[in-house]
Amino acid sequence: MPTIYLSPSTQEFNSYVNGGTEEQYMNLIADAMIPYLNASGINYVRNTPQMTAASSIAASNNGNYDLHLALHSNAVGPNASGSVRGSQVYYYPYSQNGKRAADIFANNLKLIYPIPALVTTIPTTSLGEVARTKAPAILIEYAFHDNSEDANWIKNNIEAIAANTVASVADYLGVEFKTP
Repeated sequence: MPTIYLSPSTQEFNSYVNGGTEEQYMNLIADAMIPYLNASGINYVRNTPQMTAASSIAASNNGNYDLHLALHSNAVGPNASGSVRGSQVYYYPYSQNGKRAADIFANNLKLIYPIPALVTTIPTTSLGEVARTKAPAILIEYAFHDNSEDANWIKNNIEAIAANTVASVADYLGVEFKTP
């Protein structure tokens, strides 16, 4: 059976504009993914909120995973806070499987994100969770938590985001997506 490393954000200091944190909501998405992963026959190992990005990378690299999947939400910073929306899927540009995964996940996110034209894939060599993992990896920034519309979209769509994400995992791995 295929196995993924599931890495929801450990960034409890990134506050949502409307309450809560990035760590909190990405772990809620990960929690909601578990029944779909189990139903679809996809094994997983998951980081914990006490970990860091560096320890998550190390844990992932200590195993043999078919995909390293990092779950995040985004922010643009104080000068432009609230002015940007969209979903971004990051991948390592020298990984064919990373790019293939990013394309699958972005195409599926377009089905549920309110503005499909704002769902993009972005190559990067600067994000450790895609550049320093042994397994093909993507980092999803589901939406901007400093934008009230995007933050509300995440909060109000935990189950839909989880199902969509696992459907993408199943598509990438070539297994049938099943609902619990």
